[in-house]
Amino acid sequence: MEITWWGHATCTVEDSGVRVLTDPLFVRRLAHLRRRRGELPPPEAAVAEAVLISHLHSDHLHVPSLARLAPGTVLVVPRGAARSVPALRRLHGLRLTEVVPGDEVTVDGLTVRAVPARHDGRRLPVGPHRSPALGYVVEGEARTYFAGDTGLFDEMAEAVGPVDVALLPVGGWGPYLGHGHLDAGRAAQALAALSPAAAVPVHYGTYWPIGMDAVRPHEFHAPGDEFVRHAARLAPKVAVHRLGHGERVRPEVAR
Repeated sequence: MEITWWGHATCTVEDSGVRVLTDPLFVRRLAHLRRRRGELPPPEAAVAEAVLISHLHSDHLHVPSLARLAPGTVLVVPRGAARSVPALRRLHGLRLTEVVPGDEVTVDGLTVRAVPARHDGRRLPVGPHRSPALGYVVEGEARTYFAGDTGLFDEMAEAVGPVDVALLPVGGWGPYLGHGHLDAGRAAQALAALSPAAAVPVHYGTYWPIGMDAVRPHEFHAPGDEFVRHAARLAPKVAVHRLGHGERVRPEVAR
């Protein structure tokens, strides 16, 4: 199995010859955010049998990026997403599936299980609370946990279950993280609780508000290295792979 990090929360998980894409965001600018690091993902990044959307925030559910998907792609979204984001209904040819925690979807032999996340799942800035924020576990030759956006919560390890690889958010897109996020330290605590064989830090060092380059710049540059340092102390048996944008890794997992 192989993991590619394209930036922010966008990853490709390739397992058993099946490609699963997470929270695709393929633009240089989104509202007040601009991509400050890494080239835009190439066209091959949009090639996947399934796409997983963790929640409805526009940096995770980005309709123009989803429009690049090929007809027949399975699009897994939180329940209520099509009602809150009507533009999803105009993405003709995609196989839209709405899920809640505990639901499973089978894609070409892979099992995708939705798990809880602690995060505001609304379509901001004013959307109602109709859809849960989710994480996902993709199971094939390995069990890969994509956390989406989440805070640390006591039942995380029990809700997620045994996993081999964890894709964990360690930062954000602004100088301050709000409620329902993991910073590098809390992500390392989650890693210790989950105890996978390998981990990849994501959701940092890609987008930043325009005109705020000098405001708390360490929150943009440092989270990946800080996660590596905290993980070495709290979860020393986990192999942490800090990828650059567009880099990939084949984690060693024992099943």
